[in-house]
Amino acid sequence: MKDKLWLVFILITVVTWGVWGAFSGYQIQNGIPDTVVYILWALSMIPCAIVALIINKGKFMHNAKSALLGCTVGLLGAGGQLVLFKALTLGPSYIIYPFISMSPVIVITLAAIFLKEKATRWQMAGIVVALIAILLLSLETGQEGSPVSGVLWIILAILVLFAWGVQGFFMKFANNSMDAESIFVWMAISGLVLIPVAWFMNGDAAAFFEAQTSIGPSLGCFGIQILNSIGALTLVYAYRYGKAVIVSPMEGLSPMVTVLLSLIILHVIPNPLQIAGICCAAFAMYALSK
Repeated sequence: MKDKLWLVFILITVVTWGVWGAFSGYQIQNGIPDTVVYILWALSMIPCAIVALIINKGKFMHNAKSALLGCTVGLLGAGGQLVLFKALTLGPSYIIYPFISMSPVIVITLAAIFLKEKATRWQMAGIVVALIAILLLSLETGQEGSPVSGVLWIILAILVLFAWGVQGFFMKFANNSMDAESIFVWMAISGLVLIPVAWFMNGDAAAFFEAQTSIGPSLGCFGIQILNSIGALTLVYAYRYGKAVIVSPMEGLSPMVTVLLSLIILHVIPNPLQIAGICCAAFAMYALSK
């Protein structure tokens, strides 16, 4: 069973992130700015970090090496999210999301080169099909009317792609010398450190909080974001027990859950690309778990 612990944890990540994706529209419907979403997400990391410390009996690795590795993982993830917010104000999401969804390619490449990780034939097939599924599930058939400004959004999208790809590699690398709980605590600290950056990136954050007459929208958004934080915690555990070349592509399959939930709860009919993506994802999950 211990050999399959990575599978248990990554499945929790896929489910929690999938549910998070299905209900993230709540934020838009309530007019919550992206910067506020980031702030609430960073705050939602706190209870998960407390749980991690309880699991680890209060032990927290804070030596120089651990701090460097932990902050590298955290800042790459949180920083990538902030850059993504900016990119989405300049370029179309129907191009940006499929592009950055290929970040597992970076993880797989780095893990194969530097960590010498290998996969079985079944798992190799699963990796290839998983990447196809990730792309299909992230594609949007309808093109939005968002204005495109220059080429800066392309540069920012590339930065996000590499930031999240390198983050996955360092998450696995850090697990070789640190406990997963300490890695997550450093991730939470890094996310909190960037709150002032998010605050000043867009004045909408201050205006939003000043205009609120109740805490309902903020609490609702916080509840959605904590699903993302739970998934991030179990992802660190998945990287502890599993190979990065296997965990990373399976991590990207959470949109499958989003599509299925949207079909069941919101009665949104998936498009042909999403149906093909679901089929590919099902095979990929089977192959990767062998």
